[in-house]
Amino acid sequence: MKLALVGYGKMGRMVESLASGYGFDVAVKVDITDNPDGSGITRERFQGVDAAIEFTTPDAAIVNIERLAALAIPTVVGTTGWLAHLQRARSAVERNHSALVWSPNFSIGVNVFLRAVAETSKWMAAQPEYEAWAWEIHHSAKKDAPSGTLLKLVDEMKKSGFDRKVDVASNRAGTIAGTHEIGFDSAADTITLRHTARSREGFARGALQAARWIAGKTGFYEFSDVLFNTK
Repeated sequence: MKLALVGYGKMGRMVESLASGYGFDVAVKVDITDNPDGSGITRERFQGVDAAIEFTTPDAAIVNIERLAALAIPTVVGTTGWLAHLQRARSAVERNHSALVWSPNFSIGVNVFLRAVAETSKWMAAQPEYEAWAWEIHHSAKKDAPSGTLLKLVDEMKKSGFDRKVDVASNRAGTIAGTHEIGFDSAADTITLRHTARSREGFARGALQAARWIAGKTGFYEFSDVLFNTK
């Protein structure tokens, strides 16, 4: 299958290095220098592409998504910090009968962690003596804070019935790949749930798994649909 990389920074290069193991040949690479306002995403350039993986910046992502949707290219969006435009992306995908997989985090481990946090929150919702926190730390180059993953974790807590305050905090320093922590504390004890990423490789592998899954499909999906076959 032919894969297009929209964004060719550290994540794009990592995806490229692993792509053949998922049955992909990287046929197109679009970088910031040749894609102002999505102008590098053209029908001629993307002819024959089976799927695209988008790892760019929050301000560029929605334009890229709309351009890819207009070409009916099944797309995996690994960029974070753009989710205020989620409905706009859904509309573009549905209007063009295209396909998209999005997630605040394409790590397989993080998505299992999300489910563990949701299940724990459901049980802790009935225990009013416990207060909760949500914390994360990432490398200093990460632009969004709190991370999309942390916001998703807190959202899952609320959806699971934990309607009390969750104290949220973020840090940015060094080259840390990413750590997310959810905790519940009472006078009697503390429960801590934590996920730590060792490198960007997990995000790249998750994106490639999603790209292989979305090729040939139409629809608007989350990565959990890929992992847990919820649709």
